[in-house]
Amino acid sequence: MSLNELASRLNNIAPFHVMELAKKAAVLEQQGRHIIHMGIGEPDFTAPPAVVEAATRAMADGKMQYTSATGLPQLRQAISDHYRSVYGLEIAPERIVVTAGASAALLLACATLVEKDAQVLMPDPSYPCNRHFVAAFEGQAKLIASGPEHRFQLSAQMVREHWSQATRGVLLASPSNPTGTSILPGELRDIVAEVRERGGFTIVDEIYQGLSYEGTPFSALSLGEDVVVINSFSKYFNMTGWRLGWLVLPPALVPQIEKLAQNLFICASSIAQHAGVACFSAQSIAIYEERKAEFKRRRDYIVPALESLGFKVPVVPDGAFYVYADCSALSDDADRLTLDMLNEAGVVLVPGLDFGPFTARRYIRLSYATSMENLQEAVARLKTFFASRKAAA
Repeated sequence: MSLNELASRLNNIAPFHVMELAKKAAVLEQQGRHIIHMGIGEPDFTAPPAVVEAATRAMADGKMQYTSATGLPQLRQAISDHYRSVYGLEIAPERIVVTAGASAALLLACATLVEKDAQVLMPDPSYPCNRHFVAAFEGQAKLIASGPEHRFQLSAQMVREHWSQATRGVLLASPSNPTGTSILPGELRDIVAEVRERGGFTIVDEIYQGLSYEGTPFSALSLGEDVVVINSFSKYFNMTGWRLGWLVLPPALVPQIEKLAQNLFICASSIAQHAGVACFSAQSIAIYEERKAEFKRRRDYIVPALESLGFKVPVVPDGAFYVYADCSALSDDADRLTLDMLNEAGVVLVPGLDFGPFTARRYIRLSYATSMENLQEAVARLKTFFASRKAAA
């Protein structure tokens, strides 16, 4: 097939540089180097025993057939109960659609809401795949420069100023990848009101909501049934490779999403769904909360450690497991700096290049979803790395 025959939409999809850096690290590991990975956002914890046992039991009992495209009824009910117990929200299980990970949820939401040339507002920096989901349906992601003074998030004022005739809605994440920062509840309420007034849609990615470290648990679902919320079993529930997530939808959207899911996915993995029910047992939740406390402990170590190395952390992350650090006092090229740190110190960090042009050259993202021992060793290596650079200057 000639390259000229490929779909033109591929021109709007950029490579995922996080994964490209991971490939470079893998080459060094094959050469015998010990590499500390703080690039990819994947918990170093795995599914707790009750979840693994539920999956094993499902396989032993032959529960491996297709499920409804919307998911197992008992899993939808368990998610509904979780919203009641954690957030005090009554979310009808009929509004919940189980998906093959949050990526499938975003794909379904964008397939339903984004038309050709429709503009979707999102902050710069933001998770790169979000804008690519919009581009996949020939929409246009409009990235709005969102600095530390805005917690690297959109504000209601930004929505007012940047909304145009072509704008269809907003795509937000709270807490966010790459910054670990949340949109404050009052600000999010104002954003939803601005979008609602203009007849648009609001999609909120809450896959890190379970890993919020400050304040009372808050979900955008409290702001009205018209808000579309996406969540996942990957982060708080430590099930990245199981590929399981969910959507909470306005009632009118459920049959439309179901129709698409039937055609595009048939259903999420039945084994993962049976396992997912066990995530909400008291035993599993206790384990997840212990792990959440450990993530917070790591955050409280790594933020001052980065600052001692010369990075600036203008907004302390209140969720997820990322730090978005300003490296401009150390280098004028974050991309070059991360390559040097990998090659010379054996430490993987990610440049801002993936997350939007506004912060591309000035910021790096660190994932502290690794052990405290690895974090401490990485800091020691980076201290030596920067000392040698200073001596050579």
